Amino acid sequence: IAQAAVEQLSAISGLGLAKVAQLKAAFELGKRLAVYNEDSRPSITSPAEAAGLVMETLRHEQKEHFLALLLDTRNRMIAQETISVGSLQTNIVHPREVFKAAIARSAAALIVLHNHPSGDPSPSAEDRAITARLVEAGALIGIPVLDHIIIGAGKFVSLKEQGELRAPGK
Repeated sequence: IAQAAVEQLSAISGLGLAKVAQLKAAFELGKRLAVYNEDSRPSITSPAEAAGLVMETLRHEQKEHFLALLLDTRNRMIAQETISVGSLQTNIVHPREVFKAAIARSAAALIVLHNHPSGDPSPSAEDRAITARLVEAGALIGIPVLDHIIIGAGKFVSLKEQGELRAPGK
C-alpha cells in the first residue's frame, strides 16, 4: 500500500480520494518517524547557535516576537515556542506564559529570544527587567534561563555575554 500510487488506491472499491489521502499521509508519517533520530535535535552550545536558529525568521518581522527555545538536560532543543507577538516597539511578556510552555514540554532549561524590528539589537531597560524576572522565576521553579538573545538586522546581542543573567541575590 505504501508504494501504491493514488490512482491505484482510488480504484479499490470503497476507497475515495479522502481515504486514500489519509492512508498516504499515515504511511508518510510512519516513514518519517522511522528515520527520526533523537540526536538530530540541535544542541545549543553558544549564543550564536541559538541566534542562528531564528535569525532569518525574526530579523524580517515587523512586530516584536518573543520566543523560547526549550531544552533538555543536554541542551538539545525540544521545541521552539512563540510566547507572544507584540507591536512595533513593545511586547508584553509574563513569566507565567514562558514557563507554562517549558513545564508542559518538560524542559530542563530554556533560552529566550526576541527581535527588535528597528534592526538595532541593543537591549532596552524593559529587556533587562524581563530578563531579571525570568531568571528569578526560573531559579524558583528549577528551569534555568540560560540566555536572553535579542535579534536585530543580521546581528544579535546575548544578555548572558553581557553579564545580565545573574542568579537572584548575586
